[in-house]
Amino acid sequence: MEYEAVIGLEVHVQLKTNSKVFCSCSTEFGAPPNTHTCPVCQGMPGVLPVLNRRVAEYAIKAALALNCQINPLSVFARKNYFYPDLPKGYQISQYELPLAEHGYLEIETPQGKRRIGITRVHMEEDAGKNVHGEFGDPHSYVDLNRTGVPLIEIVSEPDIRTPEEARLYLQKLRTIMRYIEVSDADMEKGELRCDANISIRPKGETRLGVKTELKNMNSFRHVQKALEYEIKRQQKVLEEGGIIVQETLLWNPQLGATETMRSKEEAHDYRYFPEPDLVPLEVSQEWLEEVAASLPELPDEKKARFIEEYGLSAYDAEVLTSAREMADFYEAAVKAHPDNPKALANWVMVELLGRLHAENKSLLEAPVTPQQIAQLVALVDKGTISGKMAKEVLAKTYQTGKDPQQIVEEEGLVQLSDESELEAIVEKVLEDNPKEVEKYLAGKTKIVGFFVGQIMKATKGKANPQVVNKILIKKLQEKGEQQ
Repeated sequence: MEYEAVIGLEVHVQLKTNSKVFCSCSTEFGAPPNTHTCPVCQGMPGVLPVLNRRVAEYAIKAALALNCQINPLSVFARKNYFYPDLPKGYQISQYELPLAEHGYLEIETPQGKRRIGITRVHMEEDAGKNVHGEFGDPHSYVDLNRTGVPLIEIVSEPDIRTPEEARLYLQKLRTIMRYIEVSDADMEKGELRCDANISIRPKGETRLGVKTELKNMNSFRHVQKALEYEIKRQQKVLEEGGIIVQETLLWNPQLGATETMRSKEEAHDYRYFPEPDLVPLEVSQEWLEEVAASLPELPDEKKARFIEEYGLSAYDAEVLTSAREMADFYEAAVKAHPDNPKALANWVMVELLGRLHAENKSLLEAPVTPQQIAQLVALVDKGTISGKMAKEVLAKTYQTGKDPQQIVEEEGLVQLSDESELEAIVEKVLEDNPKEVEKYLAGKTKIVGFFVGQIMKATKGKANPQVVNKILIKKLQEKGEQQ
C-alpha cells in the first residue's frame, strides 16, 4: 500500500528585543546563569507582569509578513504544567483568542510552488533551561536567564507532505523573520525551535491517522532526517499489522532514530484559563497600519522584482534574495554600476561568496564593499582589465581593502588592447611556431588555445582575449589562403 505523510509544524521564534516580555530584565544570550532575573520572571508571589509593547509590535509584524489576519482583541492565558525550569508553575501564553490566525507561507519545491497554511501566531514567554552534568558532578541545575524571553509560536496547518517540504518551510520562515528584523532565528542558539506533528495515511484517504510529536530537532537537516525516519517507522508498524501510538518522541541524531519521551498529553491537561493579571490586547486599525507600513520588501516580492528589473534567472534571484544583507549588497553594487546587473550577480554569488565561505565568514564580514565590486565589473566592461586579471584584483582588494582602480594603476595591470601592438606579437608567435601553424591549417583547430597561451605569456597576461582571438584567426586564415 502507498502511504502519504501529513505533517504540521509548531515553530517557536525568539523575538529580538532588549528586554523580556513581562519585565525589564535583559535578553542577552550567554550571560552567567541566573544573572538576568528579577522577582517577576522568577515568579515571586505578588508580582505583576507588564506587556512589553515592542514584543507585541514584533509579533504583529511577523504575523502580517505571514499573511495572517490580526485579531483586534487577543487574550493572554495561563498554561499550567510543572517543570523545574518554570518557576511560576505555569507559562503565560495565548490560547482561545490568539494574536493572529489564517495565514500562509509559499515555498518553492522541485514540483512547483506550494502554499502551506498557518493556523495561528501567538505570543508567549519562554521557560528557563535545565542544565545536566555540565559542572562535573551528577547534579542538575536550573538557569532562569531565559525565563520570560519573548517568543512567538507559529502553528502550521497539516499541509506539509514531505520532509523536504518541512525543511523548505522552515528555511523560508527563518528568511522572513530575518528580513523583517524581528529575530535572528539562529537554531544553534535556540532562537528558532521546531516541533513536528506527523501521521501517515493511505494515499487518497482524507481522514488523518494517529499522530506522533517529534522534538529535539535543532537544525534543518535534523528536521528532515527525523521526519524521514518517523515516516518509515510508522509505515513499518502499519505494514506489520501494528497500531501507531500517540506519543512524544525525541530525535537522537547520534543514533539517527527517534526515542519515546512520553505519552502525549491532551490540550485540556494544561488547564488553560485567562491570565487575570494582564488585560486583553487591543490592536487598533491605526496601530496595525503603522506596523504594516514598517514592513520591508519581502523575499518573494524582491525575487520577482530582481527577475523583472535586472533580467536575472529565477535561480540567481533566489540566491541573492535568500538573505536581506545579500540582496542589499547586490542592489548597492547595481546602483554603483547599473550597466551590467547579470555580471554583478555572478561576481557577488561566485567570486565574493566563494571567498567568504572558504573562511567561514558572512557577507556582513566581507572586507569588500558593493562599490568596489561595481568598480571591478566596470573595469572589465570597459576592457581595462580582463576577467582573469579581475580575479587577481579582487583577491588584492579582499586582502588590502584598496579600490580595484587603485590596484590596477599601482601595479600596471591595464589590459593590452592596442590592435597594432597585439598584431606584431601575434605574428611573432606564429613565426616562432611553424609546426603548430601547419597543424592548424591541417584541420586541428583546437591548437588555437596553444597560440593564445603563448601570446598571453608574451604579454604577461595583459592581452585582451577578445582582440587576440580576432587578430589570431585573421592571421591564420591569411596563412591558409597563401598556401
